Amino acid sequence: MNDVSARAINRPPGKIDIPSAWRGAEMKASPDRWLRTLAASEIAELENAAESYLGRSSNIAGITKESFPLPRLGAHLEQLKTTLLTGLGFEVIRGLPVAKYSQAFAATIFCGVGAHLGSARSQNAAGHILGHVRDVGADAKDPNVRIYQTSERQTFHTDSSDVVGLLCIREAMEGGDSLLVSTSTIYNEMFARRPDLAALLFDGIATDRRGEVPENEKPYLEIPVLNWHAGFLTGFYQRQYIDSAQRFPEAMRLTPAHVEALDLFDALANDPSLHFGMRLQPGDMQFVYNHALLHDRTGFRDWPDVSQKRHLLRLWLSMEGDRPLPDCFRQRYGSIEIGNRGGIIVKGTSLNVPLD
Repeated sequence: MNDVSARAINRPPGKIDIPSAWRGAEMKASPDRWLRTLAASEIAELENAAESYLGRSSNIAGITKESFPLPRLGAHLEQLKTTLLTGLGFEVIRGLPVAKYSQAFAATIFCGVGAHLGSARSQNAAGHILGHVRDVGADAKDPNVRIYQTSERQTFHTDSSDVVGLLCIREAMEGGDSLLVSTSTIYNEMFARRPDLAALLFDGIATDRRGEVPENEKPYLEIPVLNWHAGFLTGFYQRQYIDSAQRFPEAMRLTPAHVEALDLFDALANDPSLHFGMRLQPGDMQFVYNHALLHDRTGFRDWPDVSQKRHLLRLWLSMEGDRPLPDCFRQRYGSIEIGNRGGIIVKGTSLNVPLD
């Protein structure tokens, strides 16, 4: 079978019309569809669950749904699973009073909420299931640096898990807005304007692992930007890492047509009528479904006081009842078993929760 025939089989038959195929303007105009404020009783429930857990164990990485009971909020978190997997693909839960919490207490609550949604996955070679999103002074031009460690614009991308969760501890002095866009909406626009370029995004384009290489694997991935499998369109994208993968001589070369397709994909993601932004406030928990949406963060200027600098906690979650993924995702996930996939695992990785 030639490449053109393969793409025809692995591409959606036409326009994708699902709840996550939204346009940014409609989401911006209707925050009631995706923003939920915690009730005082739910905040008390979260605090009581955290106090009870920490009274029994200091191992935050060991939190489970059963060890972190949430009889009130838990019912909504069950609904949130459906929202993520088959609905809009995201939600923001507002109102957690993080300013009065220690970092360990905030992390316990966040990991407890995450345990009701899925299982936490390692976010780096060090086995961290709780990530710290902040500027550590790293250079984004370094091919072994991941962009969340800088203050620069991230560009639209997906993370290596079913769901990514963020808890805002402190916001930046200026900038750092969260941006979201629908992968299906981008595809629909590309298919309508340039179906020839849309087809090229189903090729196995190389993406740099940025130095976090599992044993016996290549230093780059070969997962298409767009994947049509079992009736689902699944995205996998980080443009900077696609570009930096070209440093490897054995990686697939990007043709001028591929570059044109990637440029159009980026232009559509950055179209203000397709994406929308939000400023996460301290205490906001944002959950985003990576397989249906791309997310981004604008560049920011931080506070001069180190103790006030922008800081978010991050979770990567694997979800029960999720869609199947094509076999090529084994390169990144290791396993594509539903409910037990995602994350970055290298030789010697041991899961843990860093608190600083």
